[in-house]
Amino acid sequence: MPIRAVHIRRLILAAAAFSAAIPYAVMAQTIDNVVTRPVGGDAEPLKKGRPPEGVQPSTGLGVLDRMGAKLPDLPPEKDYKGPVDDAYGAYQRGYYLTAMQLALPRAQLGDPAAQTLVAEIQYAGLGVRRDPKSSAFWYGKAAEGGDGAAMFKYALMLMAGEVVPRDKAKADEYMKKSADAGNSSAQFNWGQILTSDHPGQDGLKLALPYYEKSAEQGIADAQYAVAELYSTMPDIPEEKRRLARPWMARAAHAGFDTAQVDLAVWMVNGQNGPRDFVHGFQWMQLAANRGNVVAQNKLAHLYIYALGTKPDPIEAAKWYVLSRRAGLPDPELEDFFLGIEDDQQKAAIDRANKFRRLP
Repeated sequence: MPIRAVHIRRLILAAAAFSAAIPYAVMAQTIDNVVTRPVGGDAEPLKKGRPPEGVQPSTGLGVLDRMGAKLPDLPPEKDYKGPVDDAYGAYQRGYYLTAMQLALPRAQLGDPAAQTLVAEIQYAGLGVRRDPKSSAFWYGKAAEGGDGAAMFKYALMLMAGEVVPRDKAKADEYMKKSADAGNSSAQFNWGQILTSDHPGQDGLKLALPYYEKSAEQGIADAQYAVAELYSTMPDIPEEKRRLARPWMARAAHAGFDTAQVDLAVWMVNGQNGPRDFVHGFQWMQLAANRGNVVAQNKLAHLYIYALGTKPDPIEAAKWYVLSRRAGLPDPELEDFFLGIEDDQQKAAIDRANKFRRLP
């Protein structure tokens, strides 16, 4: 089985006619098996002022039976009919020395899958001394042999330029080959590279097919990108535009906090689907409790206008205090805070001091 890989960076989606979309945060990442998430500071604002005409405040939250819209069905998992790999089997069960003993002779004979496994064990130091240089050697050999996971990992190394000399041309070559071979993380990253190397609508059009393939394989970053592009790009077929909210919901369900905020905004504003104040509030509350500053700011507005919840000036003030402390000013919320009673301000500050973000 291919080794799980990660994204190395997010590149800015810079398109002049794409101002309605929420840009990605630029962030260099290591090649550890961790996906970090940006806390976007420029998410689409909720509409200011009074609630939309004809909208009645919610009477409160009911039991949460489900969150978000109906999602597209996941692609069925294909039955594996290939040969059983004893080395990978030992690796998956945590018998790393056994996996190394089984894989190394095959790697020395030129087996790309075994070379990838040796590289992964050495890079992570699983049962053996961590050896990034030796792992880079084996990743390189496996990449030359056409292993999709190795091509992706070696491309990351070539981009980082820490273990092997930086080489963008070779990194791009391997990233594209890995993407075309079906590696989901490579597909997302190759889409990011295309948007960086081809600013504007041309880059987005080139990247979209790779985002779509990656999204279908479950990469939350790609699902978010597909949702944004389906929502905002011109000339998107209507049948795809209707899938913008379901794809955003899928990324939100995967724990992508930026997607949770955007989905909440779409639900509250009736964008890419019907208004749904209750579920919009719940998604915003989830992202806020997990520390997303934009969600904390917007949640304060929802409490003030009783959208999806009962009005609660102390909770509204608490979330404003938290977002203000994190460096997100809001003149409207500041006026609200100064206009409530002193005891309410103190209670809100006390709640903010006791706040602990959810994992």
